[in-house]
Amino acid sequence: MIKIIQETTEYLQKKGFDNPEIGIILGTGLGQLLDSVTIIKEVSYNHIPNFPTATVEFHTGKLIYGTLEGKNVIVMQGRFHLYEGYSLTDVTFPVRIMHALGIKKLLVSNAAGAVNLNFKKGELMLIDDHINLQGGSPLAFKGVEKLGERFTDMSAPYDPTMNASIEKIATANGVNLHKGVYASVVGPQLETRAEYRYLKIIGADAVGMSTVPEIIVANHLNLPVSAVSVLTDECGPDHLDPVDIPEIIAMAGKAEPDLITLFTELIKTL
Repeated sequence: MIKIIQETTEYLQKKGFDNPEIGIILGTGLGQLLDSVTIIKEVSYNHIPNFPTATVEFHTGKLIYGTLEGKNVIVMQGRFHLYEGYSLTDVTFPVRIMHALGIKKLLVSNAAGAVNLNFKKGELMLIDDHINLQGGSPLAFKGVEKLGERFTDMSAPYDPTMNASIEKIATANGVNLHKGVYASVVGPQLETRAEYRYLKIIGADAVGMSTVPEIIVANHLNLPVSAVSVLTDECGPDHLDPVDIPEIIAMAGKAEPDLITLFTELIKTL
């Protein structure tokens, strides 16, 4: 793993990915942030040694280096998921690469379903904690201790300082920001009525198919991380409509300007 990370890192350094400060992972349907980035270099995932390739049609699959609010940033335009057939090591490999390149903070976004019915589609949720329902760990491989503490502490997986700043920014800019627990499942099928009831019982406020593996690896690397969910649908088991993927993508786009406000204003302070 160390050799693979080194090979990929050196490739990107030669491509001009120089001294990045902040990494950003864009979730499903969330690409408008790039309009605010001054792009210096971009590389398709399938050109990067050892990188997985995004297979989801609305995940573009580019690693982008540029500046945002005066900071050097790396943006993942498209992420990887277990449901694409990748391992948890594959899914989280880009986090290790961004860390090896030098990022000091990581910001993550995703599209999620609102399990807490006090939350409505089109709103945002700051992730305060999570539940891993993906059936594995990105740290469960031989030699992981060479990259960080094997028994990684997860008592506060989301950086309290950055989260507090995001909440203040939301208040100052009139952004309706909830705070809650994100449950990560494998997918790609969406949940049954019984599964939504179960998620509510165990304490989830929102559910999605990503993010948690990246957060675990960020903590393994002692990399401060914050994450925001764009709530794209409401998951009331007693009034559950058939899934409408185009509507979910459209809702992500509609809510994204508020997410961009949170991330750009936060980056100014980092």
